[in-house]
Amino acid sequence: MFKLRIAFTYLKFILQQLLLSPPIGLEERGSTSIVTSDTRVKNEREKTQVGGQAVIEGVMMKAPGGWSVAVRSSSGDIKTKKEPLKKPKPIWRLPFIRGFVVLCQTLRLGLKALEFSASVVGGEEEKPMSKTSIALTMVVAFLFATGLFLFLPVYLTKAIGTFLKPVGEGPFLFNAVDGIIRIGLFLIYIMAVGMWKDMRRIFEYHGAEHKVIHAYEHEKRLVPEEIKKFSPSHPRCGTSFLMIVMIISILLFSFIPKDYNLLEKFLARLMLIPAVAGLSYETLKLSARYNKNIFMKTFAMPGLALQKLTAKEPDENQIEVAIVALKEALSFTHNPELLPRHHRI
Repeated sequence: MFKLRIAFTYLKFILQQLLLSPPIGLEERGSTSIVTSDTRVKNEREKTQVGGQAVIEGVMMKAPGGWSVAVRSSSGDIKTKKEPLKKPKPIWRLPFIRGFVVLCQTLRLGLKALEFSASVVGGEEEKPMSKTSIALTMVVAFLFATGLFLFLPVYLTKAIGTFLKPVGEGPFLFNAVDGIIRIGLFLIYIMAVGMWKDMRRIFEYHGAEHKVIHAYEHEKRLVPEEIKKFSPSHPRCGTSFLMIVMIISILLFSFIPKDYNLLEKFLARLMLIPAVAGLSYETLKLSARYNKNIFMKTFAMPGLALQKLTAKEPDENQIEVAIVALKEALSFTHNPELLPRHHRI
């Protein structure tokens, strides 16, 4: 049963990256200017960007200098792992390139965090999974996610096009229908696994992650009493930009020649993922500057509604785990004196 939970968790993570790349949650969420009252640094500011994701019985957090994951064991202890992050070379920070770099980094860190959480929880519930078993689970989840959420929508849309000529002959309409099918399948999957108690706990940890980041952004004390007041949804969670990413993918996929067969269309979409990630990332960075704009708010509404399914109200124990993960990630901050006193490690 536990191995099944691991498989579904990997599947959820991978298919979310395929649908919502780039996953802004690990890069842009929580951008906030920190100013202390200390006279030595009174006029100094540092933008400390934090973000994260839920894992099995835990939370992963990422800050500019490093990342950490905290997991609640069955004995009640909180196990942690943290690693520093190297600053990417200038070429990887160039516009339109950095988006794909963020996607790759998110996949790498997310899978490492999931592997750690699986080893902590799995090692106590039953025989620990070997690295080979975990790797095989990841490969199967990736293949299943790719087939179900990239190949199947193309196949279904092509079938619809045989009955509705405008869909079969118009590249834009073809990809619009394909995008709607992909999102529909994702929603069905999320609602289905949300009925499973173990997966619902992961959604609760997602809510805990959001609440802690809210408190951090508002410079509140990182204690459950303060954090409980905030919403489990976050406007800069990757799912909030569902509409933007979908529109960009529809536009780019429209350049794929309509006379391509099913396999060629599928492979062409895989090859365009870096372009979708790069263009989406730049659009999302631009939207962050104009987040009060009515058009940007409209684009974010579908994703915010989706968070009602993927980010649930956490309990105090789950919030405590998220707090530990954030504090461990912030321990890599280069100049801790620029953080509010109650956020210093």
